[in-house]
Amino acid sequence: MKLRFLGTNSTSGDCPTLYATDRDSYIVQGWQLFANELLMQLDIPEGETAVEVPTELFEYLKEDGLPAVDIKRSQAPIMIHTPQGTCVVQGKAVTDQEALAQMSIPYYETCVEVSKSAIAALLEEPRGADLQR
Repeated sequence: MKLRFLGTNSTSGDCPTLYATDRDSYIVQGWQLFANELLMQLDIPEGETAVEVPTELFEYLKEDGLPAVDIKRSQAPIMIHTPQGTCVVQGKAVTDQEALAQMSIPYYETCVEVSKSAIAALLEEPRGADLQR
């Protein structure tokens, strides 16, 4: 899997980072969730994991041609918004060695792969059916 760097919230390069892939998806690198309140709110299927990232990380979607707007809705792959200005993103655990070799991932972080269409759907205004929930 080939990655294209979109942006990070750090100058050191080992903090929450957003990448576009050559598989019509995004890689979201963020903080691992351990046995805490956020993790207990999720039902994570086998082969998936979740990361916590600042909501501002998604401003870098503009580097991939998507509008730079706030993501406010909590639906897959963004599962939880926190009062601290972060969100939890759930997706396929990245195990691709080629992709991992292109990243600098400290021990307290991991990354998930989510489809571009899932992220793009979160940028759209809610439609009638969504508003009735």
